[in-house]
Formats: sequence, structure tokens, C-alpha cells
Amino acid sequence: MTQCWLDVRQTGDLTKEICEEALHQGLDAIVSDDPDLLATLPPTVLRVLVDGGESEGADVLLSTSEPPPHGLRQGPRHGRYIEVTGPETLRIACESAARDAYTVLRFADPTYIPLEIVLASAAGATGTIVTVAADPQDAAVQGAVLEHGPHGVLLAPGRVGDATALRTALRAVTPDMNLVPLRVTAVQHAGSGERACVDTCSMLLPDEGILVGSRSRGLVLCASETHPLPYMPTRPFRVNAGAIMSYTLVPGERTAYLSELRAGDRVLAAGADGRTRAVTVGRVKIETRPLLSIDAVAPGGETVNLIVQDDWHVRVLGPGGAVLNSTALRPGDEILGCLPDADRHVGYPIDETCVEQ
Repeated sequence: MTQCWLDVRQTGDLTKEICEEALHQGLDAIVSDDPDLLATLPPTVLRVLVDGGESEGADVLLSTSEPPPHGLRQGPRHGRYIEVTGPETLRIACESAARDAYTVLRFADPTYIPLEIVLASAAGATGTIVTVAADPQDAAVQGAVLEHGPHGVLLAPGRVGDATALRTALRAVTPDMNLVPLRVTAVQHAGSGERACVDTCSMLLPDEGILVGSRSRGLVLCASETHPLPYMPTRPFRVNAGAIMSYTLVPGERTAYLSELRAGDRVLAAGADGRTRAVTVGRVKIETRPLLSIDAVAPGGETVNLIVQDDWHVRVLGPGGAVLNSTALRPGDEILGCLPDADRHVGYPIDETCVEQ
């Protein structure tokens, strides 16, 4: 998990409130040039002092100079704060990241390539690399550089609320889903209509797909096109998802209609074991096709319906990640799905009487 660091050297009269917010949100480190301020903070947060020499109130001592001043030596409590402005400072940053206990880096240019170089050069090193972000959105992007990003991201807040936004950006998690076996009760042709293929910007795994259903309280795990087909190449970024009015799950415990998804939106990909992750939609292809209606029932008696393209190559997943061709399904077969516990209004869960049939 990417660490959240906060730089309060320029927060002025808001310093106390911002530090309280940071502690409440469980941020990992507070950076300051005031040893007296750091001494007031509890040991639950890493107290980082910049250019302050040795201090009993600090856990980590950072130097902004090269070489570090006398008395600030290499060790478990020491590190560097480096402004990367060109090849020479990038070289220094790489050396520090591979050697020092802590390396905090601010990159002058709006490119992530220098960060990629530093992370690659420090592969296998034991130190902590922290990068300075311009805002929470930049922090989220940095956290994904070379897949894993730096160990931490440092933000200089401008107002109360920025600490919360940083934590949200770096620690947004998607909940595991409780998938249950659904017993197929009927499969029938349903005329023609528009169906949506959801093309994501991610390589989906063989046991991954997206959850789709005609009713918000019952969704079926539709498989990604990662499995070989006899007449066309695999497209592991795609899910042939279902009729355009179908629900699917998106981050934030919301649903969206397949017809609403647009390039740049986020949708939840789910694995057969219930794990989820947010993936970016690259495109939604809506085309008129023959449709197939699949009815199923959950162990508790809840009924579920899914309408998909009526074609053998459209697949759903069964228990254990079994790949099932939709047109080959028969009553009694088991498919995987989930049963959200709330009705929906414009995608948000609500507590009201709602009948979907």
C-alpha cells in the first residue's frame, strides 16, 4: 500500500488543523522544518524533519544539500530531499534511492519517465522512496508508475481536506464480492436488440469478467474474451456483456447501465473468487444482435435474469471459474453471480420499495 506523506512547511495558520486531519485519516508521515511541531505529534505517525539537524522529536532527518551537512550521516534515520531538474540531479536521485534509508524526490518536469528510471535503478534496494505530487490526482498516477509506484507520495496541502483527498486517491480499494452459484432455470431466444461489448484498457484474466444483470439485485459474471475461439482471435480486454439496459457495477458501490458507459469511465472487473479491481473503459461497442434470455435462481430463492447476445461465443463463468458458452446452458447448470443487498436510484443504493421483474 502506498504511503501517504504530508508536507506542512507552508501551511501557516492551518497547520494545527491539517495535522489533526492527517492523524485522523491515518496518514503515514508528516514533514516539517519545525522540530517543536514534530515533538507534539504522537508516535503513530512518522515525524520527518527537513534540514534541522539531530532532534529527539523527529523519526527521520532529511537533508536538501549535497553532500549532507556535518552530523547528518547515512543511517536508518537519515535521508535526502532532492529536486530532480536534469540528468545530473537524476543521477544523484538514483544513487540515493539505491543507498539511503529515505529518498524524497521532487521532479521539475511534467513527465513520469525520470521516476521510472529511479524506480528501476533502485530495484532490490531496501530504502523508502517518496515522490512529491502536485495534487491528489497526480498522487494516484504516481502510485501506479511501473505498476507499483514509489513507496510513498508526499503532498503539500493548501487547505483542510487535502489530507483526506490524498488518502482517498492512494488507498481507494474495491471490495471483494460474495459470489454465489446460481442455478439456471430457463434459456430462451429473446428476439433482437442492442447489446454492448465493454472494451477495457486492461488485460483481463481468464477467470475475470464483469457482473451484469437485468435487475440491480441479481448480477451474473460475464466472462472476458480471454479464451480461444475457433473463428476469431482472443480479445482479453473485452467482455461481451449484455443488453444495453443491463446493470453493471462501478466503483463507489454504484451501478451503471451498460448504455451509460463511456471511454474513460471506470468499471469493476471481478474474478471467480470474488476479488475485484477497477478498470478503465476504453470503448463500448453497441450493435444490434439476436438476444438470449437466461433465468436463474439463487440458493435463497432470489431470481436473476441476464440478457446477452444469442451466440455460442458469448460466455459466462461458473463455480471455480468454469467457462460456459451461453447458448449451451441448460436448466440445472450453475453459473456465478452476486446479489447486491440494495435497490438503486440513478445508480446509488437506496432503501425503498422497488420491484424489478
